[in-house]
Amino acid sequence: MFCTRLPAWRPLLLLAVIASLGTADAQALPSPDTDNPLFSPSPLPLQYPPFDRLRDEHFAPALERGMAEQQAQVQAIADNPAAPSFDNTIVAMERSGRLLSRTTTLLFSLLGVDAHPARQQLQSDYAARLAAHRDAIQLNPRLFARVDTLYAQRDHAAPNAEARRLIERMRLDMVRAGALLNDDQKVRMRAINAELATLSARFNKAVLAEVNDSALVVDTAAELDGLSPGEVAAAAEAARQRGLPGKYLIALQNTTIQPAETLLHQRAVRERLHRASVARGSRGNAQDTTGLLSRVMQLRQERAALLGHPTHAAQVLEDETARTPETVNTLLRRLAPAAMAAARAEAAELQALIDRDQAARQQPRFELQAWDWSYYAEKLRADRHGFDENQLRPYLEITNVLERGVFFAARQLYGLSFKRRTDLPVYHPDVWVYDVFDSKGQQLAIFLADLYARPTKRGGAWMNAYVRYNPLEGTSPVVANHLNIPKPPAGDPTLLTWDEVNTLFHEFGHALHGMFNRSRYPSLGRVPRDVVEYPSQVNEVWAYWPSVLASYARHHRTGEPMPAALLDKVSGAKRFNQGYITTSYLASALLDQRWHQLRANEVPAAAEVMAFETRVLKEEGLDFAPVPPRYRTPYFSHIMGGYSAGYYAYIWSEVLDADTVAWLMANGGLTRENGDALRDKLLSRGGSEDAMDLFRHLVGHEPRLEPLLERRGLVLDKR
Repeated sequence: MFCTRLPAWRPLLLLAVIASLGTADAQALPSPDTDNPLFSPSPLPLQYPPFDRLRDEHFAPALERGMAEQQAQVQAIADNPAAPSFDNTIVAMERSGRLLSRTTTLLFSLLGVDAHPARQQLQSDYAARLAAHRDAIQLNPRLFARVDTLYAQRDHAAPNAEARRLIERMRLDMVRAGALLNDDQKVRMRAINAELATLSARFNKAVLAEVNDSALVVDTAAELDGLSPGEVAAAAEAARQRGLPGKYLIALQNTTIQPAETLLHQRAVRERLHRASVARGSRGNAQDTTGLLSRVMQLRQERAALLGHPTHAAQVLEDETARTPETVNTLLRRLAPAAMAAARAEAAELQALIDRDQAARQQPRFELQAWDWSYYAEKLRADRHGFDENQLRPYLEITNVLERGVFFAARQLYGLSFKRRTDLPVYHPDVWVYDVFDSKGQQLAIFLADLYARPTKRGGAWMNAYVRYNPLEGTSPVVANHLNIPKPPAGDPTLLTWDEVNTLFHEFGHALHGMFNRSRYPSLGRVPRDVVEYPSQVNEVWAYWPSVLASYARHHRTGEPMPAALLDKVSGAKRFNQGYITTSYLASALLDQRWHQLRANEVPAAAEVMAFETRVLKEEGLDFAPVPPRYRTPYFSHIMGGYSAGYYAYIWSEVLDADTVAWLMANGGLTRENGDALRDKLLSRGGSEDAMDLFRHLVGHEPRLEPLLERRGLVLDKR
């Protein structure tokens, strides 16, 4: 359910390139390199990236030319002697910066999927320069004066409602970047942004290196008892590739709890794996991120103060649907006691199971710990609901889940069809490519499925757009879903966990959002961060839908459908372990808020980062050792990227999601009529209208908390 991802309209570092602007003086720019595929739009279908022609040495020249081109365009707009108009200022800004946008989109997308040293060096070399380039645009006083004039005249300067919204959005973005600051303040703002960009690049590099360096290595296959033969073979191959023949290696994933903790029978091995996971980023080694985090928090708070906000959280949330830190705190703190009560009740059940299990084996009793939870929760689910993960996995083969599950639901709901193609180049052999057609047979998009883990790929799951819908330029979407599913040995099927199935449906919800967007102007494709998860979480419901399950849940060898009794048990177990899941998530969400609600002089030094985390969890009533935060501070990549002061967005969006699913259930569920409503009233609108208005127009009422509580089986204190 909870994934790492960035919205399609926000390349990793740079929403700098909403920008710019007009026509450039070609004689003032570097001369084109005809061998560089970045210098012109791709000739492939839908401007699909020419991965086969693209080399790392192409990026620096394209970045240099792209920045120079955009600066010339900005100046042409700012110096235009004609009075500001929507076309000569706002549309000009929307139309230009194409080369830089194309280059940064590809560079930062590829850094996510294959962050080898050359690309990491590019990120390090250009992080501060790209931040400075963005500031040169956003802080240009003549450019802001033109936008500000149009803002004052927006009632008659805008040709339509979306144009008016775009004028308002563009001015707000510039104000939030510091356009109203004095010259000295702008100098300091530029310095802060440059340093933050550099620190972000260092953090990303350190987190990836630490994930790889912290992998669990064991000497014997017996220590991996509980894993399947294929998983043991994969661990042996992973060790061999690391230069450790004869040993076995389990790579870490980005979350605190590691998937193998559910399966490993040897408690000591589970503990080693867990301790390796939670120690990441705070071991005092070259990849220790605590110093980086402390400095980032200081700079963010200083920047917020420059802009007139008491804290970074206040600055960020002003532009989200939540609006204030107090609103977010109220929601999280209202849910936390109920979640913790449920988690403690679940822990008591697990402890009773441990006690019975140990007594039956005549072994000493032990107290439930974090590395025991997943293992015994799976046993408890088997006892209570009559199935465990291993019974499901033979029916959850990856291609079936994608093509006969995720795609099947999209066909039933929206009339989409998909055709696999192998003629387009890919950046890695594991990537699958599909043409996507609408109900009339017209091509809507190209979709890439990059589902397997690899050492140079960042953790988690996310959606990315290589080409965005842009009616001003006539481009259609090329979107990708990225997951980190362990790849089995050659010849073995990829059998998914239920969580991985859910993630596939979730991420495809983001893909649909990108494919269906029909905003008139590119910048209005952006939606508030705290509702970006809303449509994707709605899409998760189809993973459980009976006709969809019956389509994809088939035995990978025999093709036999999953037995009806097992299907019923899967649906019946939806609330299982929700206290743990909710508490783990809320712990991270509250950590995020507490970090970003500090003043600059309150930020702990590097040596105190972990002590601050411990204190926050205690003060928030979430210091329960068997349930650690989903992400601990040193590897909490969300809050170092696009989700700073925004990790609450998942639960905020789930309030809307659960309410929307209740509306779907009341109106027939998986029908074309409902799909048309979702597409027309929500998915196609982007940020062209207020996000909460879109929700109200779809379901017909204000958001309600009750459907979320029902879904998670939580009971709030009525006092």
